[in-house]
Amino acid sequence: MRSDALKASSVTAATTRVVILAGGAGVRLRPYSTFLPKPMMPVGDMPILEVMLRQLASQGFRRITLSVNHLAELVRAFFGDGGRLGLEIDYYVEDVPLGTAGSLALIEDLSDPFLALNGDLLTTLDYRAPLAGHVTSGAEATIAAIGRRLTVDFGVLETDPSGDLRAYVEKPTLDLTVSMGVNVLAREVLELIPRGGYLDVPDLIGRLLGAGRRVITYCAECEWLNIGRAEDHEQALKAFAERRGQFLPGGG
Repeated sequence: MRSDALKASSVTAATTRVVILAGGAGVRLRPYSTFLPKPMMPVGDMPILEVMLRQLASQGFRRITLSVNHLAELVRAFFGDGGRLGLEIDYYVEDVPLGTAGSLALIEDLSDPFLALNGDLLTTLDYRAPLAGHVTSGAEATIAAIGRRLTVDFGVLETDPSGDLRAYVEKPTLDLTVSMGVNVLAREVLELIPRGGYLDVPDLIGRLLGAGRRVITYCAECEWLNIGRAEDHEQALKAFAERRGQFLPGGG
């Protein structure tokens, strides 16, 4: 367990650095992502990344680093230094793709802890909640999680090792706990990321577990969507149009 010093009230949104991982090529969103970075895909009258940034600003976060690669110049031109949103935005530009965790080891002066967020989220989550849970837990990583029920569109066969059928379940439903792409990380985790090497967040979490480090989940009750696929984007467009006030309570 980490030092109790981390539990001090000095760990607040205002003192916590946020890294938004906005460098993905958005392969599953082609052809749209050929000309537009995935985090710049619109929901309503603004990019989904702007929704995230406005939420963070309203919750008291101030210093944001955007880790960018694909069409990075478009992201920088649109958001600049973040002043119009009440934020201080800087950028880490990946010369080559480093995965969803690789760039973290190269970003200077990260706070302890810091937030690492996927840049394609549409959620009503208050990011301060997993941060607060992380601080009091003493864990080195906290993964925000949400429940999902999935239906398998096939008849599923359960067999024994010899191939004899034990059960035939038509279109079963699976209750799963899934990652929201919202992570709170202690600065110590950077030791497990190769500088300049490719690494995704699931692999980083695997390294933490393999090293015996404590990783916890924060189970959220909120609305959550991502825009990894074209059909996800359509769903996000509909949700934002119908419930804009839930995503941006201040009006935004």
